[in-house]
Amino acid sequence: MKKIYLDYAATTPVDPRVVKAILPYFSEKFGNTMSLYSFGQEAKQALEKSREQVSGLIGADPSEIIFTSSATESNNLALKGIAFANRKKGEHIIISPIEHLCVRESARWLAKQGFEITELGVNKYGLVNLEELRRAIRKDTILVSIIHASNEIGTIQPIEEIGEICKEKEVYFHTDAVQSFDKIKIDVGKMNIDLLTASSHKIYGPKGAALLFIRRGTRIEPLLHGGGHEFGLRSSTVNVPAIVGFAKACELCKEEMKKESQRQTKLREKLIKGVLGKIEASYLNGHPTERLPNNANFRFDFVEGESIIIQLDLMGVAASTGSACSSEKLEPSHVLLAIGLRHEQAHGSLRLSLGRWTTEKDVDYVLKILPGIIKNLRKISPFKGSFKF
Repeated sequence: MKKIYLDYAATTPVDPRVVKAILPYFSEKFGNTMSLYSFGQEAKQALEKSREQVSGLIGADPSEIIFTSSATESNNLALKGIAFANRKKGEHIIISPIEHLCVRESARWLAKQGFEITELGVNKYGLVNLEELRRAIRKDTILVSIIHASNEIGTIQPIEEIGEICKEKEVYFHTDAVQSFDKIKIDVGKMNIDLLTASSHKIYGPKGAALLFIRRGTRIEPLLHGGGHEFGLRSSTVNVPAIVGFAKACELCKEEMKKESQRQTKLREKLIKGVLGKIEASYLNGHPTERLPNNANFRFDFVEGESIIIQLDLMGVAASTGSACSSEKLEPSHVLLAIGLRHEQAHGSLRLSLGRWTTEKDVDYVLKILPGIIKNLRKISPFKGSFKF
């Protein structure tokens, strides 16, 4: 059976060129970066070279890059680290309602510790209102955390404008750039970003490596204490193989980003046009143009997303209803509810995310089989009422 992977937003296969770069660091160059002898120093050199490669992708200084184990850890460090280091200034934090769960849950945990969390609204496309943000910032606000691009609906936020407001108000600005990191040009200086999260396994690198950009001079408290690794901000033996792979993935993205984003955008537009044109009562979730090159998120009336996923899988296509981190939950997506969808509409969502190895033939195959899947599911749907297809 034909196998097509269309869930690149959940995770990506490791690029063979990345695998080749990693392999020596499992058995030949295996030293601990904290060791003074040659094995350790060889690993240390690889670590610092990786830091330079990664920092170059976002216009940062290598000393401003902290390597972590995951985007979840980076986001936790950003929110909790800033909160506890700056508590004397204030206890007010602002987020959006469409943040990844690791940001939302970190904020909720901080609320239990006495911090006040303000959640901004978003419009039907998932965009925050800049004037609402400006009004929400107070004298005791210490951090604004807004996702760069939604992992579910693909909407891209006006990050540069948000950064300008935060700089003007003298408030730290953090953005979760996990989905946008290899698809949209990022300049942390131009965008006035103080903290930024990115992850290796979303950009064709291995799992187990991520980063947190922390602008020099930012007051932040570490979550992990121990040997003082990563400039004293993230103690733990460094995962050199994964970091080397992450850096190689960044190098490849820097070389191929523009061309690959253009290619994926064309495929995305073909997919969106095809689905909306072939399937009655189908809709696009997220912004029609200000969206990630690889993201197409749909909703279909009178059909449950889980049923679509199962049927697509039986036909050899891997897709999702939203975030992979919450795919086992029965509740509708908090992102889709935030943009104004009703529960039954949110349950009928399908996210198709393209990637480096997605071809036009793959898109054609999905457009061939999806209309039939939706039609058959609607025939047995208890939700369709008197609607005729």
